[in-house]
Amino acid sequence: MPLRVPPSRRLADTRAASRPVLVAVMVAIGGTNGVAWAAASAPSDAATHAGPATGPGTRARAGQAHGSQAHGSQAHGQQTHGQQANPPAPATTHEHISVTGMHPHGHQPGGGLLREEKAAKSLSTIGTDFMDKQAPSATAFDMVAMLPGANVATSDPLGFSPETNINVRGMGGDSIGYLLEGMPLNDIAYYNGYPGQFADTENYETVSLAQGSADLDAPVLNAAGGLMEMTFRDPSEHAGGFADVSYGSYNTNREFLRLETGNIGHTGIRGFVSYSHGYTDNWRGPGHDERQHIDFKFLREWGDDNRISVIGTWNSMVASYYPLVDKADWGRAGPFGAADNLARTYDTNDAAGGADYWKLYRQPERIFYVAAPARFNLTHGLRLKMTPYAQWSYGNDPSGTTLADAGMYAEGQATPRGVPGVDDIVRANWTQNSYRAGVNATLDWHIANHDLVLGAWYDYSDDNEKQPFTAVNAQGDAADIWVDRISRTILTPDGRQLQAGGFHSIAQTNALYVGDRMTFLHKRLHLEVGFKDVMLDRHGSTTDAAWDQTNVGTNTSIPLPRMAISYQITPRHQVFFNTTTSFRTPDESALFTTYSPITGSLDPNRVKNQYSVSEELGYRYSGTWLMGGVTLFNYDFTNREIQTTIDVNNATVASTLNGGGQTSRGVDVEIGTRPWHHWSPYLSGEYLHATIDDDISVGGDLLATRGRTAVNSPTLQASAGISYDDGHFFGMASVKYVGHQYATFTNDERLSDHATGNLAFGYRMDSHYFLSRPEFRMNFINITNQHYLSGVAAPTFNAHDTTGVHGTTIAGQAPTYYVGGGLAVLFTASTGF
Repeated sequence: MPLRVPPSRRLADTRAASRPVLVAVMVAIGGTNGVAWAAASAPSDAATHAGPATGPGTRARAGQAHGSQAHGSQAHGQQTHGQQANPPAPATTHEHISVTGMHPHGHQPGGGLLREEKAAKSLSTIGTDFMDKQAPSATAFDMVAMLPGANVATSDPLGFSPETNINVRGMGGDSIGYLLEGMPLNDIAYYNGYPGQFADTENYETVSLAQGSADLDAPVLNAAGGLMEMTFRDPSEHAGGFADVSYGSYNTNREFLRLETGNIGHTGIRGFVSYSHGYTDNWRGPGHDERQHIDFKFLREWGDDNRISVIGTWNSMVASYYPLVDKADWGRAGPFGAADNLARTYDTNDAAGGADYWKLYRQPERIFYVAAPARFNLTHGLRLKMTPYAQWSYGNDPSGTTLADAGMYAEGQATPRGVPGVDDIVRANWTQNSYRAGVNATLDWHIANHDLVLGAWYDYSDDNEKQPFTAVNAQGDAADIWVDRISRTILTPDGRQLQAGGFHSIAQTNALYVGDRMTFLHKRLHLEVGFKDVMLDRHGSTTDAAWDQTNVGTNTSIPLPRMAISYQITPRHQVFFNTTTSFRTPDESALFTTYSPITGSLDPNRVKNQYSVSEELGYRYSGTWLMGGVTLFNYDFTNREIQTTIDVNNATVASTLNGGGQTSRGVDVEIGTRPWHHWSPYLSGEYLHATIDDDISVGGDLLATRGRTAVNSPTLQASAGISYDDGHFFGMASVKYVGHQYATFTNDERLSDHATGNLAFGYRMDSHYFLSRPEFRMNFINITNQHYLSGVAAPTFNAHDTTGVHGTTIAGQAPTYYVGGGLAVLFTASTGF
């Protein structure tokens, strides 16, 4: 059982009697660092408070303090061989140690936005001190938005809407890998990440962002823009639980419950299962979002660092659509104008003929992911790490449209004229049903001053996408928004499902990797070399007779060498350098003839694989109070792939632009302090200079884009935050600035800069009866109620008609943008038990 220290008891008054208890608490919560803390707490005249420990059911992070991983884990690039321990924070006067289970509040640097890192690459990790102060509905994207290089675009303030994206150093969310305890989370067709599906915020232990590159053993294909990795908290050793309830703006309500089994008999197994429900009205226009979510983790540990867990997440959601806007709509109507919103009522006599009715755009989705990450200490110096996983996902991205009498297909055959319901308003569905399974295994052999790594990753995915139609009644309602029964869709007279098209594809990935991590000069110098070969086989068929493509396939084999070096100048100063290679295949739809982003018609040209070489040169400082780092980076891209969307029959269709060569250079900075009199400031920033290296081929001519600034690449970004936490009263204030960014390759249209601020404050009570540290919190998101465009949703080559290099007039197409969410206020009450 966790040790309990009575609240407000001064150690100076009970020094002799309480010192063994204090030492035990410090060692329990801090592991190795706890020993250092205990040593640092020598008798003095300073009066130091120890806040009350709490029961096991709270958001306990067993064996973790200052964000360090327990059990000797090398997660997030931290190494276990030859590293210096975190410098102990010296005892100061009138400091509180507030303990929740075995997790101290208010002790992480930068308010939880900063952690001491040793990896030879750029890496930032968010800890629980920061996450615990955010709105419970916030997503992993929201968590990393303050980090250097991260540019998050959202459509609602509370994190419900799936219409969100992240750019890191100018690279989009489809260029970032996403992992949950070693399990890949990227969409298998389009590589995007959907953070609302990942996990509930209350269950995260850490969320990290490697801005430059993925790890050698990471099971991802597309991570030229870096790696976002999330870890679950470990289950408590004692039975209990945690619950919170939230209510706020736009009729938002959210409920969360986590139950802890504690140690189950003498099996050594412990676990948790959590459930949450959330609801919110659209902050602009009609509609609402509703989400249900389940997370679970069961863990068994034994022997010398052996552990195996089973983790899973289930998500079911029905979201309403926030229309993307172009500059003309935004300037004419503003953020609350009719031009930017869907219709609240179904009216076939309005300008859109009823096709803009909000219920026709309701987006249902459901996923289930499960994995079994394991780590085995096979023999002295030899370890095996393995993560098998399986996933299923289903979603529908619909729209309202008028049913045409031609251009429709059923089972790959064009339908004759006279299809039922011609010229009626219908719900045009775009369904995606995906299955995925794989395993990633790594052997690590420590011998002398070497860590030899040998591993393999296999991934199998099956993706089936269709575009059927659903009839609507006189009120504009469809009989089935999930479209999981053919009988509820529009059929041809002979009983076949009517479709606008679709495709089915299967992909298999085999990756082999080998590496060596070497240490020299009394483990102050670390040298890492690695090589990875990724082999991707993808084949499939269309169900659209117009494309006339069946059994289409591609095979790709990409060698990816890498090297990294770091030197620990002193225990407080470190320098590092790395160079890595990465690649990205086009979206799955590019396997077939794709839609042109310019004309919206079928385009026979194929998009080539992207390949990149990157370098980082960095410096880190970890002092008694001050921590921070500076990273210089450089990228050289060939066939830079940029994801966009186009409108086809009112449906949003994914497409990929080939941006040619690109060079991106810049500097990332972050700095913060360990808590000082309960205060922890944090600052981060980025300067980015990203330029296009080539004129881009469009319609048989060339756009004059050489030397232009790349899209989605703000020159300046900056974040500032300050946290206060004395164990009872706590708060967090933050502001994020994003400079202007171009939305077209010719730089003839750009998104203006913007700044937004958030505020959180609350009070954490002592434990009472069976309630462990009840807490009350207020969150203010976009506290100044800025009306702004939060990001570029669909970049284009040129917004206005442009004369090409060879004299051809190249028609312009307006880019579209996300509308940032307005002010939202959320009250949350929570407690462990």
